[in-house]
Amino acid sequence: MKEVNREIIPIATKFFKVIGDETRMGILCAISDGELCVNDISAAVSMTKSAVSHQLKLLKDEALVKSRREGKNIFYSLDDQHVIDMLDIAFAHIIHKREGKEYEQL
Repeated sequence: MKEVNREIIPIATKFFKVIGDETRMGILCAISDGELCVNDISAAVSMTKSAVSHQLKLLKDEALVKSRREGKNIFYSLDDQHVIDMLDIAFAHIIHKREGKEYEQL
């Protein structure tokens, strides 16, 4: 790993706290295949639209999620390829450790 500027550590800690929540991880996984509106995300994670909106704001604040408006609907998607890569690597690591398998693309 490259040498890390000590000033970035608290920012990274906040970042991991945001994605370390089961609800927010579920939202990230729900939109990993493409953009969804709040109604669809709510159904995917079995939460109210209000609760999902609150979680989406936290994810947007950490630049994990972006949004676009189409008429009355707002659609949410992962912010960029880094978010997808991070999720893929995290899940591959977990699977590797739990099942003793070598790294596999998810």
